[in-house]
Amino acid sequence: MLGSTQPPELVDPLAMRHREVELARRRGGGGAVYLEPGNPLWLDAWIPRDDSLWAADVSVAAEWVGAWWADALGQLGARGLTVHAGRSVPGDLGELVCFAGRGPGEVFDGARKVVGLSQWRSRDGALFSSCAYVAWDPMPLLELLNIDEHSQAELAPRLAQVAVGLRQLVPSMTDASRLRELMLGAFPSLGASPPA
Repeated sequence: MLGSTQPPELVDPLAMRHREVELARRRGGGGAVYLEPGNPLWLDAWIPRDDSLWAADVSVAAEWVGAWWADALGQLGARGLTVHAGRSVPGDLGELVCFAGRGPGEVFDGARKVVGLSQWRSRDGALFSSCAYVAWDPMPLLELLNIDEHSQAELAPRLAQVAVGLRQLVPSMTDASRLRELMLGAFPSLGASPPA
C-alpha cells in the first residue's frame, strides 16, 4: 500500500504479478506498507469534528491513537513503549518505507517502530489508519519496489532494524486476536477526555 504522495511507478508490476499482490493507495501520507492476510494488524478510527477526541493540531491529534495501542500492548506485557509527540521525522528512508520514519502518535520500543500511523482529514473529521506487524520483515516490500537487487541488499539490513514485530515484542502472542479484542474493548472509554 502506497502513501498518498508516492508514485505508482515505485512498485514493479512484474514483481506484483509474481507475488500475486495488488497495489492500493491509502489516503494518508507516508511511506509504503506491505499487507498480507494476518500481518499486520490494521485498525482504522474515524473521529468526527464534534467528538472529544478531535484535535485541530495534526501533530497532537494522533497521540491518543498511540496511547490506545501502547495501553493494550502494556496489558499483554510490553513495557517501556513510547508514543512519538510532535511533527513527523521521516529520516532518510521514511519517505520510502512507512516503518522507517517517525510520525505523530506512532509507538516505539526504543528506536524500533511498533505501530505505524497515518491520518487523512476532511471537513467532517479525521480518519486514523494504524497498523502493527505481527512479524516484521522488510523483504516482501523491498522485493516489490522498482529498485535493483544491489539496492535491495543494501537496504534490507538497515530496514530490518527500524521496526519490531508484535511476536518479538510480546513472545507469548501467537496471533493478534487478543490484542485486537483489547483495543476494540477499550475504544469507547477513550472518548471521555480530549487530547491535550
